[in-house]
Amino acid sequence: QLQLVESGGGLVQPVGSLRLSCAASGFTLYDYAIGWFLQAPGKEREGFACIGSGYDATYYPDSVKGRFAISRDNANNTGYLQMNSLKPEETAVYYCGGRRWGDADTILTATKKEVYDAWGQGTKGTVSS
Repeated sequence: QLQLVESGGGLVQPVGSLRLSCAASGFTLYDYAIGWFLQAPGKEREGFACIGSGYDATYYPDSVKGRFAISRDNANNTGYLQMNSLKPEETAVYYCGGRRWGDADTILTATKKEVYDAWGQGTKGTVSS
């Protein structure tokens, strides 16, 4: 069984920080791209941070560039997302996904929610004063 478990959400004030973790089991995370997606109430999941497998490649939309940083620790089979200078509109449930890397994949492949092989249960981040 392929499993991902997110942790690290909680309540933070505006311009504060959260560090999210995504622990994998049942597969080797080294072989997978990692995507972080947010889902606000009544809306679909949207990708906002991705990292590829086998080479240094990341994707961030302009809205989070310079504030968010995605990384991985392959030895511990865990992905991370550091989020700084958080805004109230970034209150959401945050999900991590794992996408097995294929020969035709690019970093843009990992931005599409429909391509993921496994998802975590989500962790809630609330940005409020």
